Formats: sequence, C-alpha cells, structure tokens
Amino acid sequence: QVQLVESGGGSVQAGGSLRLSCAASGYIYSSPCMGWFRQPPGKEREGVAAIYTGDGSTYYADSVKGRFTVSQDNAKSTVYLQMNSLKPEDTGMYYCAADWGCLSWLSGGFRYWGQGTQVTVSS
Repeated sequence: QVQLVESGGGSVQAGGSLRLSCAASGYIYSSPCMGWFRQPPGKEREGVAAIYTGDGSTYYADSVKGRFTVSQDNAKSTVYLQMNSLKPEDTGMYYCAADWGCLSWLSGGFRYWGQGTQVTVSS
C-alpha cells in the first residue's frame, strides 16, 4: 500500500526558510513523478513544484521560482522542498503527491496524496 508522509511544516516569519520532507513507502512505479502542492486558506489547491525521479528533472510554479528547490534522496525514498525567502502568501497546507509522469503536473491529477503539513508565514 502506497503511503506518502509529509513533515517539516511550521510557523516562520517572512524571509525565513523551511524544508519539507515527503517520505514514500510502497511501490509507486519505477520512477514516479513527485509533486508538491499547496492550498492557501480559502483558496484552491495549486501546484508548487515537481521532480521526475527518473532523471531528476524539476519543475516549478512561477510564483516560487528562484526561492524553492525540490530534490530527492532515492536511497531514503524521500523528496524534499527547500523553501527560502518565504512570503505570507506562501502560507497554506502543503501536500506531497505521486504519479507516473510529470508532463501535466500542474493539473494536480496525481494518483497518490499525503495528508499534508501546514506552513504559516507571518509578516
């Protein structure tokens, strides 16, 4: 059974940093696409970043380019989201997701999802 568990969320002041982790267990295809999504309060869920674990290709939403970095540790079956220069608008519940490919990652149509971890950025 596939399980994705996020951790690393918390409260930070604007300009600060956080690193989120997503630990995967169970079989999720040989080289899945791992995505990070967030849902700000009162808003719809949106794509943040993704990484294709097959070759390490990364993808970012325009709003986080240059500030967030997605990476992987295959030995630990873990994906990370390093978030720097955080802004209040980065506040939200952050979710990890997995599926077979990253071609349409922004659409959010991933098969597997974690429970989420809360990130709160104060001004």
